[in-house]
Amino acid sequence: MPLLDSLSRQLLDRPRWRAEDLGAPLPATPHAVSVCLPTWRDNVGYEENDPRVHGRLTTGYPRFVYNALCRELFAVCRQRFGGAGESALAFPDRSAAERFTEFLAARAGAAATLHEFGRHGVWAATFPEAAAETARAFWQHTGDGVSSRHAEACLQNRDAVDAAPARAAVVERIAAAADADPRDVFLFPCGMNAMYAVHRALCRMNPARPTVQFGFPYVDSLKIQEKFGAGVRLFPRGDAAELAELEAMLHRQPIAGLFTEFPSNPLLRTPDLERLERLARYYEFPLIVDDTIAGFTNVDVLPACDAVTTSLTKSFSGVGNVTAGSVVLSAAGPFHSELSAALGADGPATIWGEDLLVLEENSRRFAERIAACSAGAAALAEFLHARPEVAAVFYPRYETSGEYDAFRRPGGGYGPLFSVLLENPEHNAPRFFDALRISKGPNLGTNYTLACPYTILAHYRELDFAERHGVSRWLIRVSVGLEPPDDLIGRVEQALDAL
Repeated sequence: MPLLDSLSRQLLDRPRWRAEDLGAPLPATPHAVSVCLPTWRDNVGYEENDPRVHGRLTTGYPRFVYNALCRELFAVCRQRFGGAGESALAFPDRSAAERFTEFLAARAGAAATLHEFGRHGVWAATFPEAAAETARAFWQHTGDGVSSRHAEACLQNRDAVDAAPARAAVVERIAAAADADPRDVFLFPCGMNAMYAVHRALCRMNPARPTVQFGFPYVDSLKIQEKFGAGVRLFPRGDAAELAELEAMLHRQPIAGLFTEFPSNPLLRTPDLERLERLARYYEFPLIVDDTIAGFTNVDVLPACDAVTTSLTKSFSGVGNVTAGSVVLSAAGPFHSELSAALGADGPATIWGEDLLVLEENSRRFAERIAACSAGAAALAEFLHARPEVAAVFYPRYETSGEYDAFRRPGGGYGPLFSVLLENPEHNAPRFFDALRISKGPNLGTNYTLACPYTILAHYRELDFAERHGVSRWLIRVSVGLEPPDDLIGRVEQALDAL
C-alpha cells in the first residue's frame, strides 16, 4: 500500500504558491477542504471580501466557505421550500437542524422553518435573508452542516453506501492509537463538531455553570464557549501564573468543565496537564484536551483527562479531501458514565457514508505519515530557529517542552506544526510569505506542506484582541508534509534570501 495518495502527490510535485494559483482547491477535488491564497494581499483580500479574490475561489475550508455542492443544494431547498426574502441551509439530520433554529432565534431573533428534504435524512431550514450572517456563524462555529459528498448524493439522487465496515475500522484504528476501548470512541462530521458535542454534553450536565478555556485556543473553540451555554472564562497565557488564578477562581466558582489544547494552535504551547488534572479531580470538573496538533501517536494524554477531542480532518486523514472528528472518553475518568450518556443523548452523529469510506482509506497508514511529518517539522523548525532573520519559532520543542515531554510517547515527535515570527515583521512577513514556494492555504496536518498568515485568517476582525494575548498579526503558520526536509529547507532559505 503506498504511503501517498495521488491527490497529495500532485501537491508534492507541484505546490500551489504562484499568483495564478489563487483560488485553486487544495487538493484538486470538489471536496477539497482548503483553497490556495498565494500572497499576503490575497489573504487580506479574502477577509475583506475583495471581488478580485472571491471571484477566483473555487472552494474553501468548509465551515468558513460554503462548498459549491452545498450551495447548489441550498438553492434547491430555497426553490422547493422557501418564500420571498428567504435563504436556506441544509443539515445532515433533524437534530442539527433544530439546533440551528434555536441558535437563530436566540442570536438573531429570527424564526427558521424546518423541512424534510426527503432524501438521505437531510433537513432544510428556511429563514429570513436578513439573518444570513448569523446563520453562517452557526455553520462555521459548530460544523453541524451537511457535507459536500452528502449534498452531492442528494443532488444526484445517488444511493447511500454501506459504510458500517469503514466506520468500525476507523473506530478501531483510533481506539488502538489512543489505547482506548472502541466503545469510548465517538465519531463526528468534523473536529469542531466533536468539540461542540462535548460542550453540549457539559451544558447538559451543569447548565448554569460556565466553562474555562485554558490557553489561547483555535478561534472557534473559544467561539463555541462564548456563544453557547453559560459563558466562558479565558486564561489566554496558560502559564503557571494563570494556573494560580484559575485555582483562586475555582474556590469561588464551580465550572462545567475545562478545555485546553495540547499543544495550542497557533502558539504551540503546552499546559501543565499534570496540575490541571489535579485541579480537575479536587474541584470535580471534567477536563477536556484537544490533541489535534500532536496526534494520538505522538502523545498519550487520555490518562490525564476525561475526554480527548481530535480533528480527524488533519493528520489522521492527511489528504485534505474529507472532514471528520472524534471524541475519546477515558474509561477511568470520574465522569465517564455522565459524559457517555450526555454525548449519546442526540443519538450517533450523522456522518455521510462516502465520507467514512474516504476517511478510512486515507487513514490506513496515518501513524507512519505523522512520524514523517513530525520529523520534517523538527528539521525545518531547527533551521529557522538558528536564522538571524527570525525573531521566534513557536514549536513544542522551544515552547513549554517539559510539559509536552511529560506526555510524549516513546519515540513520539512534536507534531507537524510550527509558527514563525520574523524580525521587522511588518516589512518582512509579507515578503517572505509571498516568496515561499510551498502550497499556501488554511488547513494543517496534510501530507503536503501548507503555510498561511494565521492571525489574518483566524482573527482579522479582532487583531488587537489576538495581539493582546501574544498572537502577532504577522504570524506565519507552517504545517510540514512529506516532502524531503532538505528540499523544504532550501525553499525556506530562498524565501529568507528575498528579504
